[in-house]
Amino acid sequence: MIGTADKRSASEAGTERLGAALAPALRTGDVLALSGPLGAGKTRFVAGLVHALSPGAHVRSPSFTLVNEHAGAVPVFHLDLYRLDGVRDIESLGLEEYAERGVLVVEWGERLPHAWLAEALHVTLAPGENDTRTISAKGNGERGRHLHDAWCALPEAW
Repeated sequence: MIGTADKRSASEAGTERLGAALAPALRTGDVLALSGPLGAGKTRFVAGLVHALSPGAHVRSPSFTLVNEHAGAVPVFHLDLYRLDGVRDIESLGLEEYAERGVLVVEWGERLPHAWLAEALHVTLAPGENDTRTISAKGNGERGRHLHDAWCALPEAW
């Protein structure tokens, strides 16, 4: 894993813009593992990313559906692992099929099996006062490093 690169968001809209700015770097098979407490802005980040690839898409947390699919230039499979108990539950989702068809963007991504994190970009959202947050990224493997490079090229404040 390479070093962490931090960005700052001053609002929900800023968090969405940051997600949108990263979207052009994504390709089929990429994995974004999002972490952070409830209310940190994970779904807002995903909304920006999805809207950049599929304008007009309705983005909501997949907490109860587990997977939301968003068609677009690069399909996005938005997963939420918060309610799953273990590796068996996660493996039963059919991650391989999703990864063959698009990008996996996973809330509570730290719960992914280690094999799925080997080439991932890990994005951690930490809320601050008001609507501010620090959003950090680290990359694993070749694809994770490529996405990390794209992340580092983005402005620091949003």
